[in-house]
Amino acid sequence: MITLSHYLGLSAIIFAISIAGIFLNRKNIIILLMCIELMLLAVNMNFIAFSHYLNDLSGQVFVFFILTVAAAESAIGLAILVVLFRNLKSINVDDIGTLKG
Repeated sequence: MITLSHYLGLSAIIFAISIAGIFLNRKNIIILLMCIELMLLAVNMNFIAFSHYLNDLSGQVFVFFILTVAAAESAIGLAILVVLFRNLKSINVDDIGTLKG
């Protein structure tokens, strides 16, 4: 039987992987965006697990709001990435400072 602690442990592992991805790779914007999305998915897993454990639907409703914000964040991040690549032919994080007006 899968218990709440299994879900929380898996969520903690996913969150730790995303933190490690951010700290190990600070150069590539695509990987940074993927790590941020992985963090949000780990948090969503916690909300779903606690919502199921407590028999309350408010956690599952809150996940929809988080997914909406995550989709908007991904769209804006990818738009910035496209502008950066068109101007500099690079997706290096260090090159973002050169886009200042």
